[in-house]
Amino acid sequence: MSARARGTGAVVAAIAFLLTGCTGGPAGDGVSSPGPSGSASPDEDGGDDDGADGESGAGGVHDANPVIDTDFPDPDVLEVDGTWYAYATNGNSRNVRVARSADLVTWEELPDAMPDLPTWVIPGKTWAPEVTRLEDGRFALYFTATSFRPTAQCIGVALADSPEGPFVAVGEQMLVCPDAEGGAIDASTFTDADGTRYLLWKNDGNCCGLDTWLQLAPLSADGTALAGEPVRLVQQDQPWEGSLVEAPTLVERDGTYVLLYSANDYGGPAYAIGYATATSVLGPYTKAPEPLFTTDTFEGRYAGPGGQDVVAGPDGEDRLVFHSWYGSTTYRAMNVLPLTWEGGRPVLPDA
Repeated sequence: MSARARGTGAVVAAIAFLLTGCTGGPAGDGVSSPGPSGSASPDEDGGDDDGADGESGAGGVHDANPVIDTDFPDPDVLEVDGTWYAYATNGNSRNVRVARSADLVTWEELPDAMPDLPTWVIPGKTWAPEVTRLEDGRFALYFTATSFRPTAQCIGVALADSPEGPFVAVGEQMLVCPDAEGGAIDASTFTDADGTRYLLWKNDGNCCGLDTWLQLAPLSADGTALAGEPVRLVQQDQPWEGSLVEAPTLVERDGTYVLLYSANDYGGPAYAIGYATATSVLGPYTKAPEPLFTTDTFEGRYAGPGGQDVVAGPDGEDRLVFHSWYGSTTYRAMNVLPLTWEGGRPVLPDA
């Protein structure tokens, strides 16, 4: 699917800047940091917000966005005892960024959630974090980093007693590192009704001309090892997806397993969110005929939406958390929108 015309001329200009100013490599090369109110800190180059935000005139559910108005890509959100924690790709001299909120709107950035990296990773590319609470009350962080051996982006695991960290890496090597598949990135977790906890990821095949598959495997009770062989769920096979699918997020709603994912080039407006559904956690999964959320969905307000997560808000209703591009400095800020369900299928608010 080709990108359609977008929003206003200001949006088009901002997106053109994105396409000429972005380079490849891991998500989140920015060094900005959110202030306590969710706005850019005064000592950072947060941009003048002349990009996608506010140009469409949309209001209501969009008014608070971006809730973290600075570079905070690949957000993962966890609720612990009435407090929400958001984790993001490295930046601002932090390996794993973490912020805290009482309402999913106002955020305070905290110190580095994993200040010390293990010796078996190459520093500088710690991204797409996922944090989950284990049965014993500890917290497991699944992170993407570049492994020394093999030299590929792979997934490691670290543990902490608090959701704020500090997380300490487990073992002497990466948890998931399929060198023959190009490595592994974008971990997420899902706990089924029977208590089985799963790890999901994407094999990083687009690094080296291979297919990308979203995969799933059960985890051990302590969260530090795989407890079964991976199962492939979906791969890139739709025109709008370009050369990859990534960033899996699995939820179960109304008896349906819903696999949300991002696809296409994260560095531009073609990046978008899609989903697939199944009646079993292992599939088979059937993709929706069209993406759920593209740059065009809200008239260009959110450029290149992706890196999504789903979390219940203070009212118990679901929210979609995601990043999108903002400002002339090309940073990806964090947004939150209501997410409802119809027959087990996700529905965004009306444009």
